[in-house]
Amino acid sequence: MIPVLSALVPVFNEKENLPGFKKELTGVLAGMKLPFEIIWIDDGSSDGSFGELVKFSSGQEQRILRLSKNYGQTAALAAGIAASRGEWIVAIDADGQNDPEDIPRLFAAAAAGVDVVSGWRKNRQDDFFSRILPSRAANYIISAVTGVKLHDFGCTLKIYRAAMLKTVDLYGEMHRFLPAILGYAGATVTELAVNHRPRRAGKSKYGIARTFKVVLDLFTVKFMGDFITKPIYLFGGLSLAMIAAAGLMAGWTLYNKFFNGIFVKDQPLFLIAIFLGLVAVQFAFMGLIAEVLIRTYHSANRKPPYTVAERVNCT
Repeated sequence: MIPVLSALVPVFNEKENLPGFKKELTGVLAGMKLPFEIIWIDDGSSDGSFGELVKFSSGQEQRILRLSKNYGQTAALAAGIAASRGEWIVAIDADGQNDPEDIPRLFAAAAAGVDVVSGWRKNRQDDFFSRILPSRAANYIISAVTGVKLHDFGCTLKIYRAAMLKTVDLYGEMHRFLPAILGYAGATVTELAVNHRPRRAGKSKYGIARTFKVVLDLFTVKFMGDFITKPIYLFGGLSLAMIAAAGLMAGWTLYNKFFNGIFVKDQPLFLIAIFLGLVAVQFAFMGLIAEVLIRTYHSANRKPPYTVAERVNCT
C-alpha cells in the first residue's frame, strides 16, 4: 500500500533514545489511521545506532538507510526524501525532544491546504545562552532576509507536501532553510507551536558555532531564491551602482580642477573612481559568466550529495 505520510528520522549516535522513541512515534502514526512509513536514516553513527535500528526493522512501514559516513543532517534528510513514497513528508529528530504527538496537528493543518507547516518550539528546553539566544538572532535575520516570517527555522519537526519538497536540491546545511526555499518557489508556509522536551539521553550535536554557518548559508539561500534564474540582475546592478559612484567621483574631481584649481593628482577621489570603474567592469562580466553557469546548472545531471551504503526494506 502506498503511504500517505512518510516520516523521516535522521539518526546520529542516538542508540539510547531509539527504542523508546520508535515505540512512541510508531504508536502515534498508527493512531492516525492512514498508511504511513518511517524512514530511519543512520547518518554514519559510531555508537551502534544502526544495529539498534535493525532490531525493529520488521514490517514494511519501517525502512532504514545507512549512509557510508557522517554527511550531516541535510544530506540525511535528502536521502530520506529521495526514498520516501508518501504524499506528505514529516521530519522529526530522533533524540526525543520533538514530540510525536504534535504530528497529527501538523498534518491536519497541512491537509487543510498548506504546503509547509513548521513547528515552533515556543517553550524550548535548551540552554538559553548557547542555544536559544543564538537561535532567536538567526531566526530574526532569516525572516528579515527571506521574507518568510517564522519564529523557529531550526525546528526539525515540519511537514511538507512531497510534490514540492522533492523538487528541491539540498546541499551543505540547507535543511533549516527549507521553508524559505519552498516559499521562494510559491509554497504556502505556516507555523504551529509544538511541544519541546528535555533531552532524555546522549548529547546535543549542535553548538554555538552553528550560528555562524547559518549566516553564511543565508547568503546562498538569498541568492538562490532571488537571483538563481537571473544572476545578471545582481551583478549587473552592482556594476551599475559602481559606475554611477565612479561617475560622481570623477565629476567632482573635474569640478575641483576647473573651478577650484585643484589638480587631479591631488585628489584621491579620482583614483577611487578608476578603481570602482574597473570593479564595475569585473562585476558585469561575472554576471555574464553566472548567466552561462546557471543555464548549465539547470541542464546538467546532478548526483545527490550522499552515498547510501546499505538499505533495509527499501524495495
